[in-house]
Amino acid sequence: MRTSAPVKAFNFLFFALLAIFIPFLPVYFDEQGLSPSQIGFIVGTGGFITIVAQPLWGMISDRTKTIRKVLLLLLVCAIMTGFVLYHTGTYSLIILFAMLTYFFLMPVDPLTESLNFRVAESAGISYGSLRTYGALGYAVMSLFAGYIMTSFGAHSLAYLFAAIGLVSFVITLFMPDAPVSGKPVTLSSLKHFLSSRETLLFLILVFISSIPARMNDTYLGVYIKELGGKASLVGQAWFLAAGSEIVVFALSFWWLRKGSELMLIAFSGFFYFIRFFASAWIEDPHLLAYLQLLQLLTFPVFYSAAIQYLYRIVPVEWRATGQTVLALLFFGVSGIIASFAGGALYEAFGGRTLFLTISGMSLAGTLFGIVLYRIYGRRNRAATAETAGENAPE
Repeated sequence: MRTSAPVKAFNFLFFALLAIFIPFLPVYFDEQGLSPSQIGFIVGTGGFITIVAQPLWGMISDRTKTIRKVLLLLLVCAIMTGFVLYHTGTYSLIILFAMLTYFFLMPVDPLTESLNFRVAESAGISYGSLRTYGALGYAVMSLFAGYIMTSFGAHSLAYLFAAIGLVSFVITLFMPDAPVSGKPVTLSSLKHFLSSRETLLFLILVFISSIPARMNDTYLGVYIKELGGKASLVGQAWFLAAGSEIVVFALSFWWLRKGSELMLIAFSGFFYFIRFFASAWIEDPHLLAYLQLLQLLTFPVFYSAAIQYLYRIVPVEWRATGQTVLALLFFGVSGIIASFAGGALYEAFGGRTLFLTISGMSLAGTLFGIVLYRIYGRRNRAATAETAGENAPE
């Protein structure tokens, strides 16, 4: 348990960094006078960078059999580029340093999730007991960053980002590395995993489900401001969203059962549909902020179930890369479509049409998840029950 303490602290701090970067980057761009289409261009291009960066750093981690050292390098670079990003208002420099920050910061997410899962397995604790601290860090920083931005201006985020990043770096120095697999890292095992029909259908499900979630992440803050809310209200909205995740992650040992992952993903997709459909009709920015409490039944359920399902089907020696593929779809490829298409849709038809569109996409993801559960879920539950029976003491 003592070795997990630095990992918990790192989760808190890293997801605090993400809270400054993901929800407030579009708000920062809006403060600099950028249009929704320009915001979509920058965030979408950052998705292209993420597509290259996450697999690259994931494979470096698998090949070198270390996560901690890779994290140290990425954090140093992300701190420097993020500080300059939030300190400039020049469009060309914003693009340059946004791309660099995407390259160094976003690969930290799948590596952190891989670290969480491996340390949890090694220590005999639940993944959620570690990830809970990430949700807490995201919630606290969402609220704090909103007030900082409102009180001291948009450029104050530069100093906040650098301070949190430096503390994260120090904590990483004391953090244990992830336990590594004794199996050799071979490209044939990775090829077999990626060519599996079950894997491909699962990744398609993640892709379909993640596009509406990423559109919401990118444009929720802009929509709240359009309805008359301030940056502090954007922070409150993300505080409620991330804060609601804490209980779900903390209790994952109770509700996250092997073999039920696909049904849980479909369950979360249905509540994504309800959340986005309701968002389209709300005109009070405060009510829209309160609606983010439905995050309780969406992202933490979806992502926890997706990670557990992935770790059951990916070769053990390629787990960091497998986690990277999952994050790549959720934050990279889907982020590109969400940013470009979402920005164009928002600018042409407004926020209501955007949220009605993504509610329909979430419903489609729900139905696809139910189909996959009927194909693979029941079989996996039966296999899990059979394995448990074989391992039971006589």
